[in-house]
Amino acid sequence: MKYPPDSTPANSAAAIFFFFFSAVSMACSGLLFNSFVDNKCFRPCHLKPAVPYPRSLSTSRFYLTSSLRISMSMEENGAPTQGFEVSRKKLPHVLTVAGSDSGAGAGIQADLKACAARGVYCSTVITAVTAQNTAGVQGVNIVPDEFVAQQLRSVLSDMEVDVVKTGMLPSIEIVKVLQRSLKEFPVRAVVVDPVMVSTSGDVLADPSILSSFREELLMMADILTPNLKEASNLLGGMRLETVADMRHAAKLLHSLGPRSVLVKGGDLPESFDAVDVFFDGEEYHELRSPRVKTRNTHGTGCTLASCIAAELAKGSSMLSAVKVTPLWLCMCFYSYALAKRYVETALEYSKDIILGNGAQGPFDHFLRLKHNSGTGVTFSGNDLFLYAVTDSGMNEKWGRPMEVAVKEAIEGGATIIQLREKNAETRKFIETAKACLKICRPYKVPLLINDRIDVALASDADGVHLGQSDTPAQVARALLGPEKAIGVSCKTVEQAHQAWVDGADYIGCGGVYPTSTKANNTTVGLDGLKTVCLASKLPVVAIGGINASNAIPVLGIGAPNLKGVAVVSAVFDRSSVATETRNLHSMLTEAVSKAN
Repeated sequence: MKYPPDSTPANSAAAIFFFFFSAVSMACSGLLFNSFVDNKCFRPCHLKPAVPYPRSLSTSRFYLTSSLRISMSMEENGAPTQGFEVSRKKLPHVLTVAGSDSGAGAGIQADLKACAARGVYCSTVITAVTAQNTAGVQGVNIVPDEFVAQQLRSVLSDMEVDVVKTGMLPSIEIVKVLQRSLKEFPVRAVVVDPVMVSTSGDVLADPSILSSFREELLMMADILTPNLKEASNLLGGMRLETVADMRHAAKLLHSLGPRSVLVKGGDLPESFDAVDVFFDGEEYHELRSPRVKTRNTHGTGCTLASCIAAELAKGSSMLSAVKVTPLWLCMCFYSYALAKRYVETALEYSKDIILGNGAQGPFDHFLRLKHNSGTGVTFSGNDLFLYAVTDSGMNEKWGRPMEVAVKEAIEGGATIIQLREKNAETRKFIETAKACLKICRPYKVPLLINDRIDVALASDADGVHLGQSDTPAQVARALLGPEKAIGVSCKTVEQAHQAWVDGADYIGCGGVYPTSTKANNTTVGLDGLKTVCLASKLPVVAIGGINASNAIPVLGIGAPNLKGVAVVSAVFDRSSVATETRNLHSMLTEAVSKAN
């Protein structure tokens, strides 16, 4: 029986404080928008980062992507020479034209961080240098338009830019310079974020540039992303107080020239949700997300626009010089949807970060700062020994809350928990995951989430387990970083090898036996399990139909990297989860002891 360190059965369920944040990028699955995208004849695909996220030094290897290969040859005299073979792999590339924020919460700094977080290369043209912090803007120094033009030419003439994203354009001259540059060096897409007033309320651009915006820049925009104040300014002071007002404003702004308009409603008064309105000239789309209560909102507009630009850059190969309207507008909406989920996640994650003494703090674009607290559990292959996979249907059958089932399994000896909720609403799933983490962390038992990377990120779970039809492990690694555990279900040697290449930490092989918990699940049997185990470079847990009557033969197949068995109904479809888990743990421990 397991008890947490410095704890007794009486207080073993005491929760420890841990940090959390809400659902991440739609790049994890794209499921929420499938119906919309299907109607537009375009289904979103899994987006792979330009460069896979490197694993930490504590893991067994690094994953490196390089466009430069060095070949060694020998000259006739025996001296080595180096030959360089350069592969012209095109990187998604966003150029941001904006101001510098000395506090690094918004502007160029936010754009760089957002693009990096989304796996896209970002170059910069700086239009102004500001002195600002969490209290506000203390000074603005506008870069001469001639030098802005020189920066634009340097980048656009050489570096194959896909998408230009604009932020702070503080003068009419700079707007004109940008327009001329984009005519000389056309790009695939232009995202215009009409930054005029900072989050703290400080004016960043001369009101006189409004006419220049309307007459010269909006006609070049593929998507315009104003907040309520900016939309109002562009429309001559129109009052925007309701979602209906936002829809009307989006239509009016669209008539000024942009191909699509996103009116952001984060400041909409008396709105429980954060509501945005997207208009493509034909259809309106409202996207809602829970409002995050936090002071750390500095740079949200810059970040959202940069994420949209980044996702468009990833899909730039799908764009033609003459843009096909249904496909292009679908790309804009899908890119926006991904961006909104990312910003929502970063806000929730960062809401308790304290940096500066002012009213507007920054947020953490990389979702990494709070992980330095070390509250997570480091995964080991030995954690796979008794792998308990929850089932909400079985819990309902026995009238048992998920948290109770998890606690009993851990106290009975489960060494890792996989939380599986196929039908739960996302917010409820996240709440359940957080509650289960409070139980798991004192015991140092890892908690993994089945399939849902967004839920794993939102709850700060210890990792995910993915099926072959889920998000690729490489994408999961890029989103989760090197610290989290990733498992992949595999039936073949080829799938096991791919899991290793993509950066997984372990594989689950099966079903070994027929099971009632997964429909149409082809079994591999003990021979198939052994074949995959012997070929795999990763630790393996056997899955599928395993219980007390057949677990011993599974562990006895003679594969050193088979570290344990996964069970579902063998423990959770019983009146006492703790008793069944304890009995199974004892039986497995005894069998392993005899074998050694």
